[in-house]
Amino acid sequence: MKKRTKIIILSLMIVLLGVTGYLNIVLNNSITEPTTTTTTSLFVSYRNDRETSRDQQILYYDAIIDNENSTEEAKKNAENAKLDLIGQMEKELTVEGLIKALGFTDCIISIKDKVSVVVDSATLTKEEVAQITTTVKEQLGVAEKNIVVIPAE
Repeated sequence: MKKRTKIIILSLMIVLLGVTGYLNIVLNNSITEPTTTTTTSLFVSYRNDRETSRDQQILYYDAIIDNENSTEEAKKNAENAKLDLIGQMEKELTVEGLIKALGFTDCIISIKDKVSVVVDSATLTKEEVAQITTTVKEQLGVAEKNIVVIPAE
């Protein structure tokens, strides 16, 4: 190639690099940042934390079950605990889905001694609390006094 052709090609590449940089800046400035609400991050964060914790628990139970040094009683206890955990996960998923079906954007539940239900709503009417409480009571067989409904926005 001639020296002149190399210079032209190099010059065009430099111009294209400059145009690419300019377009990158212009397009990035024109894109508005998506706004995320605190509640969305609350629900996502809680679910991620819950999933991570559950994954660790299942790995722990699997380690006990697979360990040849574990006693039969320890293996049986680990299997039962793992099945209980899986059952609780299914219950939570089912109830969360039913509460969303009532018209709420998002919700999370936590089943311990009491059932806590956090709903994506600034305020809740008595009727909405009654709907949620009835759904939880019917699905989980929990007494109404052990159900706590919390609005979060």
